[in-house]
Amino acid sequence: MGRRRRGLDPEDLALWQRLAETVRPMHDRAPPVRPPLPGPPAAAGPLAPPTAPPPLPSFSLGEAALPPPATRIDLAPDRSPPGPAALTLDRRTRARLARGTAAPEARIDLHGLTLAEAQPALTRFVLGQQAQGRRLVLVITGKGRAADSGGPVPERAGALRRHVPEWLTRPPLAAAVVQVTEAHLRHGGAGAFYVTLRRLR
Repeated sequence: MGRRRRGLDPEDLALWQRLAETVRPMHDRAPPVRPPLPGPPAAAGPLAPPTAPPPLPSFSLGEAALPPPATRIDLAPDRSPPGPAALTLDRRTRARLARGTAAPEARIDLHGLTLAEAQPALTRFVLGQQAQGRRLVLVITGKGRAADSGGPVPERAGALRRHVPEWLTRPPLAAAVVQVTEAHLRHGGAGAFYVTLRRLR
């Protein structure tokens, strides 16, 4: 029995090399990229000198500290009428409005409009009436429903009545409006507002 030779003969070795050239590695064995080492820390700038604390007020030993001044908080609701406070009506005009003897020069009825429809309509009306030189107009909102609709989104009654005074005292209408007051019963009462307009110069 002869000894087994180790290794391949030249013909088998050539065949093996041709086969090995056609094989592609399964994984990329490129060496991992190492992050660069951090450099030396930058030299810190000169430190700012510490600021001196404010001086203490003069006091005597054994003296009790004074309490801070009390802050008054007024929780009462604001009862002032909407509109710029600096622009108020004279006594005669206020009396005519209270008695219902002042005749509005124009009116707009917002019944049946949604808030999204009523606000631009009110803006066009007020600015248009001011441009025509009108001074007193009537805005009818209605008193609103007596109860909520019961829908999935809660909605308070009288949405127009609540929002119209706010719209009249905010831009762009705030510059045109002098005062907003609730109308007399003969002109709608709680469901309408007198709006006094500023005269254009």
